[in-house]
Amino acid sequence: MTESAATQVKPGAWLTGRSTYKRPLTYAGVSSSDPRVVRAIDLINYEAELLDRKNYEEWQELYAGDGIYVIPINPETEDFASHLNMVFDNDELRRARVVRLSEGYAISAVDAATTVRTVGRFIPAQVSDSEVLLRAAQVVVAYKRGTHHVWAGDVEYRVRFGTTPSEDRLVLKVVRLVDAQDVTPAAGFLL
Repeated sequence: MTESAATQVKPGAWLTGRSTYKRPLTYAGVSSSDPRVVRAIDLINYEAELLDRKNYEEWQELYAGDGIYVIPINPETEDFASHLNMVFDNDELRRARVVRLSEGYAISAVDAATTVRTVGRFIPAQVSDSEVLLRAAQVVVAYKRGTHHVWAGDVEYRVRFGTTPSEDRLVLKVVRLVDAQDVTPAAGFLL
């Protein structure tokens, strides 16, 4: 049986069904210049700075005790506990990961890549006086042993406000890599 011309994928053609953009996008109708959104973005940018500097001890303190850090393999899932993930860390697992990355016993930590992150395209999805949910794009360029790797994805951040900005905490960070369903290189760093 032969495929019809309409069902054949030509070499170099765009593959269908492989995008993180199928997920519905909510928009709170709040400007990204709203002081609550700016406060959340400031925390997210600070998190990126800490990760690029490999300051993992301070990074883990940006998370609330009930905070979750997850990198799902299926970009469409919301049920992280029932699906396979590259990372699915609660407070205990995040702290254990930081120990491995900072004590120098894990080979991936000893020879970790140098990274530079760019986080942008912030879309406020939910905004209240107690927390903000944002969607953003993140690109991480990692350099190790003469080779660059690019990690790109959509990221959801839920930021819970404290009394002051220094008390704000990440409650959720979901990194949906654009190539999560393909073979991805090992990372000795956090996304």
